[in-house]
Amino acid sequence: MTHFTFNTTPNLICKPGAMSEIGNLKSILGERVLLVTDPGIISLGLHIEALQNLQSANIEVLVFDQVEADPKAAVVEQATQIALDHKSTGIIGFGGGSSMDVAKLVALLANGEEKLDDIYGIDMIKGSRLPLVQVPTTAGTGSEVTPISIITVGAETKKGVISSKLLPDVAILDANLTLGLPPHVTAATGVDAMVHAIEAYTSKGANNNPLSATLGKEALRLLGANIRTAVADGKNIEARSNMLLGSCLAGQAFANSPVAAVHALAYPIGGIFHVPHGLSNALVLPEVMRFNAVKCAVQYAELAPLIFPDIDTSGGSQATSQIFIDKIAELNTDLGLQTTLREVGIVEADLEKLASAAMEQTRLLVNNPREVSEQDAYLIYKKVF
Repeated sequence: MTHFTFNTTPNLICKPGAMSEIGNLKSILGERVLLVTDPGIISLGLHIEALQNLQSANIEVLVFDQVEADPKAAVVEQATQIALDHKSTGIIGFGGGSSMDVAKLVALLANGEEKLDDIYGIDMIKGSRLPLVQVPTTAGTGSEVTPISIITVGAETKKGVISSKLLPDVAILDANLTLGLPPHVTAATGVDAMVHAIEAYTSKGANNNPLSATLGKEALRLLGANIRTAVADGKNIEARSNMLLGSCLAGQAFANSPVAAVHALAYPIGGIFHVPHGLSNALVLPEVMRFNAVKCAVQYAELAPLIFPDIDTSGGSQATSQIFIDKIAELNTDLGLQTTLREVGIVEADLEKLASAAMEQTRLLVNNPREVSEQDAYLIYKKVF
């Protein structure tokens, strides 16, 4: 029998229009709530329905809207102090992965039992947190079902806080909130979710498990069948709903069977050059897969028909895996994503710095099916350049 552990968010509410019922969560959140989000959400007014329904339930809501992409530790500290001053009884993360990651840490730190500098790493949290509800507005990070928060420390270093205590009490998947996503964001976040599923399925991590494998495969089926429609027709609620569910399933998969070299090489691209996380993953995905194919061609061949049902599998796993990788690269192009590092402002002289920074992501690299040296990382970046 396979031995593993599996943790996930205990309550999922999955339906378009679910924001109209968020006030029903008063018994979980209490009467004083801090809603953590970003300026883009505020400018689009996506939060208004949630505010109205919370207030109708006699919940006092304060909005913190200063979350940025690749959020810095200072933003977490600022939001935490606001929650403390507000005497918040519950936290809502509302937005993309950055807002949800910040909300996780605010829910923990606002309980007053921990310091941020003491909890970086795996299972370093000793205290408890405030009630937490997560509401994703993109279909990509899966942060609503992961026990991970990624924060930028210093100028450009990304650090993670990983603990099952960060899993929220409730995640709300309301596809109506994703209808306004621009095509390029839909594409990048969708590929990000695919990366989560692919890396979870092929992870060398000790906790790679049958549940994660099953969830990852279903995630890829949903994402592969709907990503082109969601990008081309952003108002298609069925495609949007399937993308949001696919992202959630992929999040559940990699939360328990952790990601590897794609993320390790993507993090420096985001941390140093402020490229969005989903695009950073998409940029390096095909070449990392080519690098890994010598170790996991069989797994790639198993996944290939889920995204590309018409793929030719007659040549066996080695040939199928190569076709699969080529089609992933073609998908990135078809979705309108940049496919080279130079397109996002990186010059060749930066590649050594990127490779060195990638080597710092040891918690991710240990999960990769093939060992990655700094020279390997450099050569992968060189091919993507």
